[in-house]
Amino acid sequence: MSVVVGVGVIIVNDNGEILLGKRTSQHAPYWSIFGGHVDPGESFEECAIREIKEEIGLTIQDPKVYGICNNLETYREEGKHTVSVCLLAQYCGGEPQLMEPEKCEQLIWCNPEHLPEPHFEASRNAIKLWKNSQFYSIG
Repeated sequence: MSVVVGVGVIIVNDNGEILLGKRTSQHAPYWSIFGGHVDPGESFEECAIREIKEEIGLTIQDPKVYGICNNLETYREEGKHTVSVCLLAQYCGGEPQLMEPEKCEQLIWCNPEHLPEPHFEASRNAIKLWKNSQFYSIG
């Protein structure tokens, strides 16, 4: 078994809301920020830009790494171990679209203080770090 490195991208609009997607049942039916696995040779920023374009059709500018999450709860429950590099991007306009409807069925702008449930662990961890201005926390 190996540990997978992914990115999670918080996209924030001018109202302080973040963009979330509802994953479909075959991809664990949780709410989550967007992101994905880092490809070999790819920077975290390149991965964030590519994944956001692939998943919701938006072009993000200048995403910034702000934290890292070790998603151990998911490992304990499902046997999948991911480490998430968390990035922040300002919403630059354009209409987010469901580019992969087989993976994601709904988009919402959400107050980060009131996250919908059930919520994906890596997403919850990333949002918590951002809200608390932390780089890393245990658990």
